[in-house]
Amino acid sequence: MGDAFEVVGHALESRKTELKFEEIGIVSFVGKGFARIRGLPHVRSEEVVVFSGGKLGIAFNLDPEEVAVITLDKSEKIRAGQVVHRTGRVMEVPVGDELLGRVVDVLGRSLDEDGPITTSERRRIEREAPAIMDRSPVDIPLETGVMVVDAMVPIGRGQRELILGDRQTGKTAVAIDAIINQRDKDVICVYNSIGQETSEVAKTIADLRKHDAMEECIAVVAAGDDPPGINYIAPYSATTMAEYFVERGRDVLIVYDDLTRHARSYRELSLLLRRPPGREAFPGDIFYIHSRLLERATNLKDGGSLTALPIIETQAQDISAYIPTNLISITDGQIYLSPELYGKGILPAVDVGMSVSRVGGKSQLAAYSKVAGDLRLTYSTFEDLEAYTRFGTRLDEDTRRTLERGQRIREILKQPQFEPISSSEQIAALLAVTSGLLDTLPLKEVASAKEEIRKALRERQPEIIQKIKSGERLSEEDRDLLLKSFRDALGG
Repeated sequence: MGDAFEVVGHALESRKTELKFEEIGIVSFVGKGFARIRGLPHVRSEEVVVFSGGKLGIAFNLDPEEVAVITLDKSEKIRAGQVVHRTGRVMEVPVGDELLGRVVDVLGRSLDEDGPITTSERRRIEREAPAIMDRSPVDIPLETGVMVVDAMVPIGRGQRELILGDRQTGKTAVAIDAIINQRDKDVICVYNSIGQETSEVAKTIADLRKHDAMEECIAVVAAGDDPPGINYIAPYSATTMAEYFVERGRDVLIVYDDLTRHARSYRELSLLLRRPPGREAFPGDIFYIHSRLLERATNLKDGGSLTALPIIETQAQDISAYIPTNLISITDGQIYLSPELYGKGILPAVDVGMSVSRVGGKSQLAAYSKVAGDLRLTYSTFEDLEAYTRFGTRLDEDTRRTLERGQRIREILKQPQFEPISSSEQIAALLAVTSGLLDTLPLKEVASAKEEIRKALRERQPEIIQKIKSGERLSEEDRDLLLKSFRDALGG
């Protein structure tokens, strides 16, 4: 009898079903871009949760009675009463070489016509910024190909340089030209569009493809009609994709276009989730939201560099507003684009007096010092004098010469979009105008003279081009040789 019970006992043991316990929640309320969940008592901040049906969300507010979740997919198919499951993981995105040349959403899913993307690695979108001891000084230039920027507001690899100005002043144009100029510089680019119209994004990507800049570029797109949660995580996702290459020793340029829309998305989420508003209706932690993002831009000792060009939009030229002042204090300088200059056709419309680069000067090529050292002061003096002379004041000879020189400097600095200029050609043009070679030339002929000077440099002075690229200073002999070549090219 005992043996029989033992046999039955073994049979029952083999038929036991393993019990699994899972923590779930129930949707109690659904709003635009967010949902409230009852349950999930042990869910963690910013943990990814899954709604029945496969929709994703991120736990944002952990209140005693419920959890507020921001949705990462359109919430039309989420209903009250649905079950929500924990994943135990924070938000991750795919990273790898497979993303190069592709247009993706903030979750790493393909938005172009080249099929799905398969990578072997995923990384968290929220990562700690590198420690101070792991960083190196910014000492290598990141050439944008935009003369007024490279000469007077230089940017170094690993820097954070803000681009700001009113609507339709050419902010994105400067950033796109900087991306296009990296085609032969061994720099990977990430263009992150946040909250823009789909047609605008499509045009920008088409321009990058047209100018052969997409091969070493990733476009990370969060459209204006996407949920605010998607726009909120967009820059963090793009930065994580960029950091994969930085840690492998590559130099990367990332453009955030733009953080004004990012701030609005965060404000929208915060107000929906009843976080108390503060100054200009933004929650108090908006500074932290942007600082923890931009602190990830760096020049690593044992790796590459991540250079950030965040873009923000001002209202009626008010750079003292809340978000602009936040970002100016976080970044290493700013490029300010003026609507007045834009209206006059002075493009790119960079206001030299209000633009600054706090660390980029140490990375600028040494040859610039011969021509750009006093250029900023000379140009600012010219702008002040030009405003003063509008009152019809009689001018002495020195003032007249300063105005004539300044007008020609402004003409030299004008530059069409999608036509980046190499550093050696920039230096050649600036040398010609600052040395007085163009002082007697009519203003309408300055643009054609600039092209002749660039051509003369390429055809007659290849040794000096190499000297400039290698970071050497120009000697007096080099300067005299260049000016003689330019005089010959201009016919005397």
